[in-house]
Amino acid sequence: MKVGLLNSGAARLGAYWAAFLRELEVEVVPGAITDAEALEIGGQSLPGESPVVQLALGRILALGRVDVVLVPQWPAVSGDAWNEAFTDLLPRRISGLPTLIPVPDTGEQVEAVATEVGLRLTRNAGLVRRALERARILLNRNKGEMPALNRASQVTVAVIGPRALLGEDVLSSGLRQALEGLGLHAVYGPDLPLAETLQRAERLENAAKLPAGERELFGSASLLAGKSAVKGLIFALPLHDGATRAALTRIAGRLHKPTLLLNVAGGQTDFPELAAFRDQVTLGVAAAEGDA
Repeated sequence: MKVGLLNSGAARLGAYWAAFLRELEVEVVPGAITDAEALEIGGQSLPGESPVVQLALGRILALGRVDVVLVPQWPAVSGDAWNEAFTDLLPRRISGLPTLIPVPDTGEQVEAVATEVGLRLTRNAGLVRRALERARILLNRNKGEMPALNRASQVTVAVIGPRALLGEDVLSSGLRQALEGLGLHAVYGPDLPLAETLQRAERLENAAKLPAGERELFGSASLLAGKSAVKGLIFALPLHDGATRAALTRIAGRLHKPTLLLNVAGGQTDFPELAAFRDQVTLGVAAAEGDA
């Protein structure tokens, strides 16, 4: 059996799943094209969908003739059909795809799912137990630390958005370079320790009833908005992603610092709205310093 692993720079547990498959001794097929090429291929097949979906599709198609592909599950927001059921929805849109198996990228169910996947791929319980034991060390390596909130002579802004967008260089590098070029120190929500983000999200009314993606986005926004160093928040969302736009709009409405909602397309490098936002937060800092 030939197995593909959807390679994603945004995945927290990509190294774990790669090690687990290696220990299962199955044939793992790597993608043969660049992320930019995968984004272009996915965009040609699903031109009206978000770049996150297009990139994932392009990577799957790049695997060629495989029997199974393991696909990281991204936390969904309200009304988010793609992230709620990506591996079910994509084969309905694109025919001829290999079997897609969703695997968790965080949480307590990782090893339970890994056991099911391992048995499905090998039908060898002893081999699966060994693979679980050897890969386990990689489950606890991504707790993370708080990123630096200050940089000399620069105003700090938070950038809040889905990990599947901000964690992919091919999707977010243009935004990162634009912020650097404007002299802003950007702190990205997905870089925060997940435990602290989720703990902060518990402050939200009815938090337990909200989808995991919405809790994570709110937690990161609330945590950074509460830091005095952060002067404004940019809410980045993939182009054509109405569910994420609605979720980020709701979250922005709860905050009391300057906010900007920003569409991000694949390969985009020009963000004209950022200059005005830079001026807004910079003038706010200057006014506060003048009053002091």
